[in-house]
Amino acid sequence: MAQLPILEYPDPRLRIRAEQVTEFDAELAQLVADLFETMYEAPGIGLAATQVNVHRRVLVVDVSEERNEPICLINPEIVHADGKVSYEEGCLSVPDVFEAVERAERIKVRACDKRGETFELEAEGLLAICIQHEMDHLEGKLFVDYLSTLKRDRLKKKALKKAKRDVADREPEASNASAPLI
Repeated sequence: MAQLPILEYPDPRLRIRAEQVTEFDAELAQLVADLFETMYEAPGIGLAATQVNVHRRVLVVDVSEERNEPICLINPEIVHADGKVSYEEGCLSVPDVFEAVERAERIKVRACDKRGETFELEAEGLLAICIQHEMDHLEGKLFVDYLSTLKRDRLKKKALKKAKRDVADREPEASNASAPLI
């Protein structure tokens, strides 16, 4: 397994729409393993392949306290959603930013596992929020897109300033210890 570098906003590669997975092979299994390792090390509770510059419809989540309930969704699609909930989200690709986003409270998702077997998953609360957040990444959408133009512009300006500072201060081994949850 390998820990993968996570792209950070406003990197334009985060806006690329992921493509359907058609090959369920050893390479895909390795990607899933690497996504889990990267997510757990970040530390986070969800990660989409898009965030590591792999534009395939793959996401992983684990919202358990013990970090022992890993879920992998390949080619996910929401087949039912209801209710509304507002939750303060963070994102591994938008470090140190937390903002309230409104999403469906309950969802039913159809997806494939890493062997290509189709299944459905009903989720509510934090799990539903996390899945929707990661599915947005597969569409090239970020949680900051739900914010007002003013907030989004402020975040972009801050992110660009940080990126310039990081390039100037880059050490051989950079740490991502302060990354938020999702």
